[in-house]
Amino acid sequence: MISILSVVLPIFALTFVGWLSRRAGIFGPQSTRELNRFVVYLALPALLFDIVAKAEPAQLWQPEFIAVFGFSTFFFFIITVAISRLSGADIGSAAIHGLNGAYSNAAFLGFPLLIAALGPASQTFTLIATINTVCVLFAFAIVLIEFGNQAGGHPLTIALHVSQALLRNPLVLAPLCGALVMASGAGIAAPLDAFLKLLGSAASPCALVCLGMFLAEPRASEQAEAGKTAMLVALKLFVYPALTLVLALWVFPLAKPVRDAAVLLAALPTGTGPFMLAEFHRCEGALTARVILISTVLSVGTITLLLAVLGRS
Repeated sequence: MISILSVVLPIFALTFVGWLSRRAGIFGPQSTRELNRFVVYLALPALLFDIVAKAEPAQLWQPEFIAVFGFSTFFFFIITVAISRLSGADIGSAAIHGLNGAYSNAAFLGFPLLIAALGPASQTFTLIATINTVCVLFAFAIVLIEFGNQAGGHPLTIALHVSQALLRNPLVLAPLCGALVMASGAGIAAPLDAFLKLLGSAASPCALVCLGMFLAEPRASEQAEAGKTAMLVALKLFVYPALTLVLALWVFPLAKPVRDAAVLLAALPTGTGPFMLAEFHRCEGALTARVILISTVLSVGTITLLLAVLGRS
């Protein structure tokens, strides 16, 4: 419990700083959107590029873990999107809902939590989960959002416009460029590495401050969204890790340490990435902010229980 609290409390502190500064009038009405643009266009792309460029292909080749975590992530994302579409949501909103349910906060919470629970060997699995979630799943959601933005035209025209939008999107370009550097084996020059570290390290704290500022914005009561929020939080914290456990036990059987890592990563609360995308596209930002906040609060209890079930201290 103490290990989880030590990881989660700074998240609440940064979010509260953002909320308080906006309420106190330190930042104006446009500050949330401008800070979000900084994260989307500069800080987060630097972080994505850095993560992928420094990855070791041989280290990342964990086929059983990739099969379990990758399949559960994308299957759950697709199911959530399908349910959302059947309930009447447009494609863009459905993609954001899918991210809310399948986007684990691996980059920010996964590394310290799994090292505390499973030891240093878990870092490889956390890195794989981070790339899978922050790069691949994120890009897939962006494709759906751009497809929804272009809906109504000729299929070839839609495909062209979506491709152009993706090639201009820094959240897609950054990991692709990082993959090229990783494949080339060229490495990153020291000055560029220092630059990426400085800029990329701003992504998580700025995203959390931005989240707090967004929550502080005055808005009408949204009681009608309470049921949807509760459903997405329940899917993220309970159904998604349960699906991962089923796959790890009976479909792609994993050794216990690897299985524990996969389930713990799936059980993490929703990360800030979906909020950055939702606010950037002006689509389901309030819902996403609530899901992130509530799932993070509840995860202190759910992850503590899960660690007890898994037999981890």
